[in-house]
Amino acid sequence: MSTNNIAESSNTQNPILKLLDCSLRVSVIPLSVATIWLTVTNKQDNSIYGDVKFNNLLGLKYMVCTSAICAAYALFAAVASWIRYFVTKAWLFFVSDQIVAYLMVTSGAAVMEILYLAYNGDQKITWSEACSSYGKFCNKMKVALILHALVLCCFIILALISASRVFSKFDPPFFSKQDNEERT
Repeated sequence: MSTNNIAESSNTQNPILKLLDCSLRVSVIPLSVATIWLTVTNKQDNSIYGDVKFNNLLGLKYMVCTSAICAAYALFAAVASWIRYFVTKAWLFFVSDQIVAYLMVTSGAAVMEILYLAYNGDQKITWSEACSSYGKFCNKMKVALILHALVLCCFIILALISASRVFSKFDPPFFSKQDNEERT
């Protein structure tokens, strides 16, 4: 397929799909900003055990950085999806969406582990649960994790949309009848 045909097929793509793509990218921005805000402002003092804040936990710092990258990329991609040069580079969105989705999975897993330990502790190494003493902190972490999971869901859908854009440009592989018989 020539470059002109690729540009034409990108311009004639399904407008509903393009609207969904742009809407998801734009909706990711406030969700990511809310995740960052909830996490960064999350702190609680306890007269017995001291205070806890987000920068005491490396997993929360990682989630904040990932959410910032995600918001910046979503803004860039939303704007770029309307620029002709970038529209013809479907593979760029495909790879970037995959990378961001994987970053979201890893940072979400890190925060889920922190929440699990905060609620349940680890008796084998004598860590007690902490949420009975830091309930407000734990509740804010749960809300931030839920927002983070919503952003992840958006990026999974975006990754599927960008994958369909990339791979719809190619014909499916052709198997002859003889090839099918050999495979069985």
